[in-house]
Amino acid sequence: MRERGRIVLTVARALVVLAVAVIALTAASVPDAAGAYAPLPVGDDQTFLSSVNGADLSPGGSGSITFVVGDPSTFQPITEVGLTLDVYAFNAFPGNATSSLLTAAAPVLVTATTSSTTANLSLGPLLPGTHEEGSVGVATAANTPTGTFAVRTQLNFVANGTSYRLESRGWFTASQWAAATQLPNGSLTLNLSALGVSGVTAETSVLVSSSNWDWALAVILGVSVVFVGAGAYVYFRRESKSRSGAR
Repeated sequence: MRERGRIVLTVARALVVLAVAVIALTAASVPDAAGAYAPLPVGDDQTFLSSVNGADLSPGGSGSITFVVGDPSTFQPITEVGLTLDVYAFNAFPGNATSSLLTAAAPVLVTATTSSTTANLSLGPLLPGTHEEGSVGVATAANTPTGTFAVRTQLNFVANGTSYRLESRGWFTASQWAAATQLPNGSLTLNLSALGVSGVTAETSVLVSSSNWDWALAVILGVSVVFVGAGAYVYFRRESKSRSGAR
């Protein structure tokens, strides 16, 4: 029963964080996409930043977000590696009311020198086929509201004199994302040139709850929109191909 409970919570976490991103970015204003960066080969974007695991906390608790930054064996040595994590949207439950990050008691990301909703991390250079595991602390207040706080990611590095930038869904407006992921005939794609990035990275979340029942309620209320967003993402990641920055 305990193992089944852990599986349910893991699935619920993935569904809820997708719901936050899909609903919040329909209405919320987020920064424009960065300038044009060289697109990465198909599939490589998922190997540079992986295993991004969020935190499950109670109000007033603390934990960490963990991640792995790697250099694929087929790539070149990378330097000036920088990772940004940013808490940017909130999905309250019960109620499933989603909004941009307005609460003053939002979780903060804690580094050796900063404590804020944004963490900028500098990592060492990496050789092809190597990786670095890292983490950033997360702290909540006693009055942090129950819900899901979405965390977007951004990875920058330099290889052979070329700058690369990878960003997650949360850095783009709904219109920017739609223009880059849907062709005029309605087919799904992923046009990195339109987004102005080298690749797309995963997002994670900080889940603040007082009981496991919060999970169940959040999933029930958000499951329909989640399946729409998740299905579209999986489809174009699997089926579309890249040509001149378009997948």
